[in-house]
Amino acid sequence: MKLSFFTMPIHPLDKPVAQSLKEDREAFLLADSLGYSEAYCGEHTTDQAEIITSTVAFLASLAYETKNIRLGTGTINMPNSHPARVAAEVAMLDHMLEGRLNFGISPGGLMSDAEVFGNLKKDRNAMFLECINTVLDIWSGEAPYNIEGEYWDVSTANTMVPEIGQGEIMRPYQDPHPPIIGTAVAPFSKGVTAMAARGWQPITANFLLPKWAASHWPNYVEGCLQGGLTPSYSDWRVAKNICVAKDQETARAYARDPGSPYVLYYSQLYTKLRLGGRLNLFKEDQNMPDEDVTLEYVLDRLIIHGDPESVTDQILALREEVGPFKHLVFAGHDWTDYDLGRDAMILCAEKVLPKLQEATKGEPDWQPESVPAQ
Repeated sequence: MKLSFFTMPIHPLDKPVAQSLKEDREAFLLADSLGYSEAYCGEHTTDQAEIITSTVAFLASLAYETKNIRLGTGTINMPNSHPARVAAEVAMLDHMLEGRLNFGISPGGLMSDAEVFGNLKKDRNAMFLECINTVLDIWSGEAPYNIEGEYWDVSTANTMVPEIGQGEIMRPYQDPHPPIIGTAVAPFSKGVTAMAARGWQPITANFLLPKWAASHWPNYVEGCLQGGLTPSYSDWRVAKNICVAKDQETARAYARDPGSPYVLYYSQLYTKLRLGGRLNLFKEDQNMPDEDVTLEYVLDRLIIHGDPESVTDQILALREEVGPFKHLVFAGHDWTDYDLGRDAMILCAEKVLPKLQEATKGEPDWQPESVPAQ
């Protein structure tokens, strides 16, 4: 069992931005010191609660301070970015990390970002595919390039000066490129199948109900087999909101009382999904009326909290419902209480993870005979 970290950091609107960014960086450094395998952060341009505006810039600030952890863009919102800039900046970051980079990508889910970049009414999934395909073509191609698309064209034919290196975009440190990771947020996501067929790996989002998270593994297997690849439970990352404290009552209060960063997170996300007509992500039954999907309903189903023993039992129970994933991703939250925020990460690594590893020791990996029925 591996343990990683993923934050789309939602901070109180009245908290100083400098303090929030400092604490976000400290969380990544703490994860590195605790032996977390990977750490990801999201990015948004038009959100005063989610204040990391460039995942590449944020991770670059950590490149020479982290030692072992793999850092991941989580995610670059491809329709909002020019593929040449993505190719160049991700390649540079991969060199800064000397190969400790995962390349997380998505169409982006914040509609105000889509509006400000002018693609609110465009086919953003088509833009996403064109952007990532163009990035890969840049890395595998030769300057001056000749890439023509519906949304972007890439060429340096008129200005290339090869003898001085002008006109060519750098390739990544990793050959042929960093591992590509995608966040899966929809029940029965066909995107998971398409990603897996190309050798990309999914992170099942922390805000997806366990019932729907379970739908991702069969689709991942299907995609791997289409691509001639062998699926592994270790490659299936499942993110969860986890509040671990030294005792049950402290954990319950920090996870659920007014002022809780977990409540702040879901109140923000609930509002965004409700306004975007996407409350179905929170529904056990897709025929539920929207008015029955309350914030309390969401909190009851999506936050794991307790002391290390209780949290371990809840995660093992989650695996019984979702499937035998072997890569748990701890979802990061604001450190409203600095000590409790740190403690949750520390206890998860030092107390919960060893228990999970012991409980899952010797479990077989995926076998061809376990292909789910279609």
